[in-house]
Amino acid sequence: MWQEFGEQLANYWPFGQDTRWVLRVFLIVFMTMLVNYLSNRLFRRLHARFEQTTNVWDDLLLSAARRPIAALIWIFGAAWALEVIDRQTGTVLMDVVEPMRRMGVIVLITWFLIRLIRRAEVALVSPDKVKTPMDQTTVGAIGKLLRLSIIITTGLVVLQNFGYSVSGVMAFGGIGGIAVGFAAKDLLANFFGGLMIYLDRPFKVGDWIRSPDKDIEGTVEDIGWRQTRIRTFDKRPLYVPNGTFASISVENPSRMTNRRIYETIGVRYDDVGRVKAIVADVHAMLRQHDEIDQEQTLIVNLNSFGPSSVDFFIYTFTRTTNWVRFHEIKQDVLLRTIDIIEAQGAQVAFPTQTLHLASLPDAGMAPDSVALPMASESVRT
Repeated sequence: MWQEFGEQLANYWPFGQDTRWVLRVFLIVFMTMLVNYLSNRLFRRLHARFEQTTNVWDDLLLSAARRPIAALIWIFGAAWALEVIDRQTGTVLMDVVEPMRRMGVIVLITWFLIRLIRRAEVALVSPDKVKTPMDQTTVGAIGKLLRLSIIITTGLVVLQNFGYSVSGVMAFGGIGGIAVGFAAKDLLANFFGGLMIYLDRPFKVGDWIRSPDKDIEGTVEDIGWRQTRIRTFDKRPLYVPNGTFASISVENPSRMTNRRIYETIGVRYDDVGRVKAIVADVHAMLRQHDEIDQEQTLIVNLNSFGPSSVDFFIYTFTRTTNWVRFHEIKQDVLLRTIDIIEAQGAQVAFPTQTLHLASLPDAGMAPDSVALPMASESVRT
């Protein structure tokens, strides 16, 4: 239809039959611009309508397809215009334009899929988009695998489009893979280390991890295919090759269910008679504390006779795992314990020493005749 319209319009061209193709090219460019304009208006209307729905996938498809479709319209318009130029001028443009057009379509499809995957990654971890958000590490791993698969497939299709044998490329890749495997064994170790992190999921982005084997501690910011970026507590970035995690132990405190309070408190030996009441009151206080998990182990018992104190210990768990809130609760427990000790008329012990000094013998008595000291006194320091 458009071609017949162009031919009829070309009959009114006043500059001769030989230059009518210029008018056709102009009409093709104009129609391409018009179709692109109408396409943008259609996408804006659809976007306004889809925003009112609860389905997130229609928004993702629309957002991912908008720019690739605009580029696709221009590719077909440019190819059509070049076809007219080639037919009228006798050039060999179509020998180049045709395979480039096919490759452009393939690349645009790839671009659309990659845009869709990126937007799906953001949506699947957002509580505003989906009811049950997925884990960011899992979504990131799946997204990377999908993008890598799409890119490799696109490369093979493009090679096939230009006349290269895909089977030959695959055979060469198999032979070259052996050489690459020997030359880049550390790189492959890091790659498979990253794959194991994604599969086993010992930690994820946002977790606080540390290793007793290595000086590694901080918050995980990114898990790549070659290395993992950790932000230490002094805000320095730490880049750890993924292969390292295959040979070290990793502790993940972010997944703890509770935090433990384990403290030993000493009372003076002079207050040993009050220890039983103190232990009972501290135990009752912990049983009534709102921030202490009553389903976990809770122990308050006399533990040992220290050099200068009678020691009892507190062993309990808080409900929270937040580091800052835990220390606030621990401070409250210790302050309440001090109040209980003082309420019982006792005191918290501090390091002391007791020296017993024997009285000196009379001047006329031989030193070795003294059998026992006559008196003694205690000096506390």
